[in-house]
Amino acid sequence: MEKLIIAGSGPAGATAAIYSARALLNPLVFEGPAPGGQLIVSNEIENYPGFESISGFELLAKFKAQAEKFGARFESASITGIEKNGDVIIVKTDDGRAIETESLIIGSGAIARRLPIETEPLFYGKGVSGCATCDGAFYRNSKVLVIGGGNTAIEDALFLTRFAAEVTIVHRRDYLRADPIEIEKTKSNEKIKWLIPYTIKEIKGDANGMVAGAVLSNVETGEDTEVECEGIFTAIGHIPQTDAFKDVIAMNDEGLINIEQGSTKTNIPGIFACGDVIDPVYKQAVIAAGTGCMAALDAQKYLEK
Repeated sequence: MEKLIIAGSGPAGATAAIYSARALLNPLVFEGPAPGGQLIVSNEIENYPGFESISGFELLAKFKAQAEKFGARFESASITGIEKNGDVIIVKTDDGRAIETESLIIGSGAIARRLPIETEPLFYGKGVSGCATCDGAFYRNSKVLVIGGGNTAIEDALFLTRFAAEVTIVHRRDYLRADPIEIEKTKSNEKIKWLIPYTIKEIKGDANGMVAGAVLSNVETGEDTEVECEGIFTAIGHIPQTDAFKDVIAMNDEGLINIEQGSTKTNIPGIFACGDVIDPVYKQAVIAAGTGCMAALDAQKYLEK
């Protein structure tokens, strides 16, 4: 019988591991298919407190080492499902195990929706980003594209004008889903241009393997246009990694876990959630880490009772 199992090893799960390990709960952390989550693909991070510049890989390695120092155990397996049997939670893994635990913290994160083109994986983290707030400052005086037509795309485009010389919004439909008031803000900004209705067909790279441009296709005419750019920001949504818990935990229509206001408690006693699985707005490492701390403290109180 485990005292505490943690799903996920990104900023939320790793912080929960640090706090719960220091509380002598000896947590077992399942890292999942992408240890460290989205942050692992960030080549450089400049907005995490305490580090002027650090790669995602280095930051997450520090998280893990600190948690292990206090007794946390990390395994590479993924959780495929859970059951509740009285006060016991049964965690099923992809290597065929069914592990009993007194409590569970879900910090499995969310992944940015990726562009469905063959060249995209080659440039993710090398000019292609799913987070304008995280990476915008790296594109000072550059030309960038924002892919999407909702509020997030508009907000990202406006944010990027602080740094980029030119921001082009690329959207596949001839109308935008964003709020009219947000759209009006972009129309008055001289740095923002539009390519509607267009889809991105191919990403071009330079000799160093970084983004140098893109081929865009007009949805109505089929005509291709090649544009120069140094950055491509996808604003087409995130996918919470919560499928393994959906049969037990209450969620909204988007797959985000519902939590009790002012805590990280889910609808099931002994199960807590933190990080991007509960965050519909910010998707920031420092916020995920903060909620990971909260989840660990909530779990500790639960176990003490």
